Amino acid sequence: MNETSHQKEKTFIMIKPDGIKRKLVGEIIQRLEKKGFQMLALKMLQANRKILVEHYTELKAKFFFEELIDFMLSGPVIAMIWQGENIINTARQMLGATNPAEAAPGTIRGDFYLGPQQKINENICHASDSLESAKKETALWFPKKNYTW
Repeated sequence: MNETSHQKEKTFIMIKPDGIKRKLVGEIIQRLEKKGFQMLALKMLQANRKILVEHYTELKAKFFFEELIDFMLSGPVIAMIWQGENIINTARQMLGATNPAEAAPGTIRGDFYLGPQQKINENICHASDSLESAKKETALWFPKKNYTW
């Protein structure tokens, strides 16, 4: 293990409109807390197109980009900052594969998969995939930096 694996990391996690609509907010937060992670900030908001385009900028050239943006505009999201040891990798493992149809049982996406009628964008949560992404996404969604405990 490297030196940084034992340091507390901060990451950005967002519950998407389908996670809120399906009343999975408490379950998701509970799973992260039971894993020993600490929530530093939380806000529920209706995201606007500008923030979503910036958030998903690396996907702009993908055929599904506009559908993803429309889905993310379909309802409120819950933006959160979490902290914990190796949280970036662990949180992504806890979520499971991006495509809910491929997510393993025991993961959030796997446990709440609805079947073939569920679209790939409807995958309940987003979690930063790297320390760099976590910093960028945290600054985007929480620009005032008023989340340090």
